[in-house]
Amino acid sequence: MSALAHEILLLENGDRLTRKEFEQRYRAMPRLRKAELIEGVVFMPSPLHFEQHAKPHALVMGWLAAYWAATPGIELADNATLRLDADNEFQPDALLRLPERAGGASRVSRDDYLEGAPELIVEVASTSASHDLHDKRKVYRRNGVREYLVWLVRERRLLWFVVEDDEYQPLQPGADGLLRSRVFAGLALNSRALLDGDLARVLADQQRCQGGEEHQRFVEALRQTTSE
Repeated sequence: MSALAHEILLLENGDRLTRKEFEQRYRAMPRLRKAELIEGVVFMPSPLHFEQHAKPHALVMGWLAAYWAATPGIELADNATLRLDADNEFQPDALLRLPERAGGASRVSRDDYLEGAPELIVEVASTSASHDLHDKRKVYRRNGVREYLVWLVRERRLLWFVVEDDEYQPLQPGADGLLRSRVFAGLALNSRALLDGDLARVLADQQRCQGGEEHQRFVEALRQTTSE
């Protein structure tokens, strides 16, 4: 154990800390892969299961990466440390963000962490009893995250929330059954295919939506903004 770890107490589940204290203790545990500060309380998840988390996470990243590749100017991140406020520091499973010059509400800090509210956050959760659907959802809404998608794996449910009148409301599918982002034009999800693990069908529907005029206008607007 390093000398630093002797000088600084290590993280434990349930610790009540400031964000500064949380980061100091986290840095003293270089082998720790994930810990979050939720409303001032430390949460250290158990080792991740293959079917209940790793595979769904990979499917989500495949879907978002396809959109990222077709949409120059936006950014995709996987398990990035996200500083939201004085009592909350999360590592969301995935996020999409707009650059600040294009109206994005998050930024990269000098020490290379993300601060503020990314436009879309995705979390993979086991059940509706998880922190993701309750405490974290409240924090995301309060801090201005405009869209929040939670995959409840064991319950085979996807909940995509959007802000309406300062509250999160479930996003409703279109006539074709696809869920469509209100922030990222052309980002669409065949939720049934994703729940079935059919990434090929998810990507086929995503590619079709990326080929539309709405997505093309969005890409052009991003290009003009980021080139100024």
